[in-house]
Amino acid sequence: MNKRETGRPFSGSTLKWLAILLMLADHVGASLLEIFVLNGYGNSPLAGMIEHMEFWWSIDRILRYIGRSAFPIFCFLLVEGAVHTHDIGKYARRLLVFALVSELPFDLALRNHFPWWAHQNVFCTLALGLLAIQIFRKSAGREWRGVAALGAAAILAEVCNTDYGATGVLVITVMYLLRENRIAALAVSYVLLAVGGRIELYALPGFLALLLYNGKRGHQPKYFFYWFYPVHLLALWGLGNFVLPYVIGKI
Repeated sequence: MNKRETGRPFSGSTLKWLAILLMLADHVGASLLEIFVLNGYGNSPLAGMIEHMEFWWSIDRILRYIGRSAFPIFCFLLVEGAVHTHDIGKYARRLLVFALVSELPFDLALRNHFPWWAHQNVFCTLALGLLAIQIFRKSAGREWRGVAALGAAAILAEVCNTDYGATGVLVITVMYLLRENRIAALAVSYVLLAVGGRIELYALPGFLALLLYNGKRGHQPKYFFYWFYPVHLLALWGLGNFVLPYVIGKI
């Protein structure tokens, strides 16, 4: 998975930008439309102000289908980072820090309420997947330790109800263990996601994009991709909670 291959157009940076755009589309649906425009949890300031609800539900479905491709790309890039980093402990600490930083924006954007303990953001899933990878890396000849770590991480993901849960942790680990055979890694991961939820069948374009990865890192602004997650969630919450009610109220 980490070998450079000529003739393929996507660097790691290109894939990250693609994943960010896909994630943004997904969250416009999951937050701005479902929570605020469609009043999914009954606490939207837009309640009673929106017409043509069926139309907005249709737009939401399209955005959510488009957004399915973001997660497998992020998982793939996590594995690439784990393989190439000089300090996997620092990498894991960074994920955990941003998991904490993102919790307030995540709760507000996806429930319009804080705290919301019932669901945890995707950085938690990525951190648990990275933990399983690290144990596997240190367990040559004692693979049972890696299997045990994977089981523990998967259980914790389910107990904490992180984004994608145990399935997400398993996908990350499979991508790592099968990294020398990219087609097999992606095929198995796609099946796992699809079994975890039928909507994940729409993640296929993301997996196909990963086949075009050329093994090059590309130019990546330091920390931008980490900060984008909490900042865009907070922006969507602000749009839904303050900007849209003001604009619609003036119309």
